Formats: sequence, structure tokens, C-alpha cells
Amino acid sequence: MKRDTGRMTDSPLLVERHGHVVVLTFNRPDRLNAMDNTMRAALEQAWAELGADPQVRAIVTTGAGDRAFCSGADVGMLEQTMSDAAKATAQPFPRFTARWSHVYKPVICAVNGVCAGAGLHFVACSDIVIASENATFLDPHVDVGQVTALEPIDLSRRIPLEAVLRMVVLGRSERMSAQRAHQLGMVSEVLPQAALRDRALELAEIAASKSPAAMQASLRSVWEGLDRGLSDAQQHGWELLLAHRAHPDASEGPKAFREKRAAEWTVD
Repeated sequence: MKRDTGRMTDSPLLVERHGHVVVLTFNRPDRLNAMDNTMRAALEQAWAELGADPQVRAIVTTGAGDRAFCSGADVGMLEQTMSDAAKATAQPFPRFTARWSHVYKPVICAVNGVCAGAGLHFVACSDIVIASENATFLDPHVDVGQVTALEPIDLSRRIPLEAVLRMVVLGRSERMSAQRAHQLGMVSEVLPQAALRDRALELAEIAASKSPAAMQASLRSVWEGLDRGLSDAQQHGWELLLAHRAHPDASEGPKAFREKRAAEWTVD
């Protein structure tokens, strides 16, 4: 995976390491960080590599510049997708978010401006979402004759259905503010633009300090539980809990607590 120091480059996805934390930055600020095929492929590769790297314990997603987080799919990518669809009877499910890639490391989403269309996937699939005061959220699919499906389905797991349906029905005419997103529980913190990145890194570093094995099993129990009925989800969670008891971290955590020292987590 290409490692970047944070400077603006021609790459549509910047990847920065900060110890056990990785920051993924959508880097097409001149296009409001709209996703093109190159960015999508880079994201799919990044999630595969981040998921397999034991040194990575938390990830931050954000956008370059101060105008947009991700304004959705680039028109060129949309046209290519439709062209491909006309030639094939089926297409593979997209894997450009952590959850869609079955990566269960904590993801902090820092929304720094416009978040529209496909950008909503990262909000819906992240563990913690924070936003700048100028952030806005909208789903313009129907305005351009497209079906919106995956975004509202995922968002309906996080916020009231009425709010999701307003976004679907009203399209770009319904621009949800950061403050409204906070009221609905889609965003947990609203901060000044200048403080957003530092706060996202702070939250990611806190998450990275916990047991990686316990963290991933915990997140799996929650996210995978959403696809199950209550009893089945509880049974699945119980099995993950029991399986973790054999992991060294399950013994190291209580021991470190008793000895009043920092735990030394096992890197799998």
C-alpha cells in the first residue's frame, strides 16, 4: 500500500500512518472528493491491506480540503458503471468501506464539508462519526435519475426512518446540517473545521490503545448482529465472547489492571 506523508499528490486516496492509526483521505478536492473508479479501486485495496496488517488498530476517513468529505460518485464512474451493467447480468457487490470489506477494526469518520450520495456509505459503515460545523448531508440520486438503495438501507440502521425517507424523496433539496445530524444521532460530535482532524486522530488513538483482538470481536458482534434476529445475534455474540477467552489478551487485561500498569496486548 502506498504510504503518504499527507501532502497533496495526484493519488485519489492518501494513506498516512500515525503509529497504530491510519488516516485515509479522499484526495480529489477539485471535484469535491467525488469517487471515481481509481479511488474506488484504491479503497478496496486499502481495506484489504489494512484488515490484514496487525499493526493497524484504528482507521480515520476524511476528505482533502475544507469544502467536502465526499460528494458521491463521479459522473464518469456512474456512466461507466451503467455501461458495464449493460454488458453483464451481474456485478460484484462493492467493497469500498470497512464493513463491506469485512474489516472490523474501529473506523472514525471525520466529515469535513459536503457528504452526498456514495459519501453516505462511509458515514453509515463507520463506528464513530464526527463532523465539522459546515458539514451537510444529502442523497441526490433521484435528482439525476438514479435509484438510491444501499445508502438509505444502511442509514436506516442508524437514524429514524422518517429522516432517511426525507433524504430519499427530497433528494438534493433536503440538506441535513451537522447540527441536525447530531440531533438524530448520525453524528456524535460537531466541531470547528480546524479541530476536526485532531479530534478524529485523538479518538482513533484511544481506540488503538485497547486490545485489538477484543475490539475486533466486539465490533463483529455488533455489526454482524444487525443481520440477525435478536436471539440469533445474542447467540453469535456469546460465541465470540467465549472464543476470545482463550486469547492472551483476555488474561493480560485483568492482570495489568490489578498491577496498575499498561496492558501489553498480543499482536496477532
